[in-house]
Amino acid sequence: QVQLVESGGGLVQAGGSLRLSCAASGRTFIYIMGWFRQAPGKEREFVALIDWNGDRARYADSLKGRFTISRDNAKNTVYLQMNSLEPEDTAVYYCAAPRGVYMGNSDRGYDYWGQGTQVTVSS
Repeated sequence: QVQLVESGGGLVQAGGSLRLSCAASGRTFIYIMGWFRQAPGKEREFVALIDWNGDRARYADSLKGRFTISRDNAKNTVYLQMNSLEPEDTAVYYCAAPRGVYMGNSDRGYDYWGQGTQVTVSS
């Protein structure tokens, strides 16, 4: 089993930045780690994913250039740096990981989920 715990959410003004962290435990090798988000009244949507070495990262098209995913395998932690935040980025952000090597953007491909961290961007 894999446990994922997110942190770093909070309230920020538009144009500001936040860095989310997701600490994994229970398994030392997790090839893919990803971030999703869910805004009130909307479906959960893909944000970004990264492979083990950090060589391959994918982003939702609408977020490219503002969000950056990275990981520190020594700490079993994945990060999401969010810059130039907009009110539309307000959502609960979830860390997720598939059991295998799934590099897609469907949440159905991910088996392990954190509890989520709230990000609120004020205008």
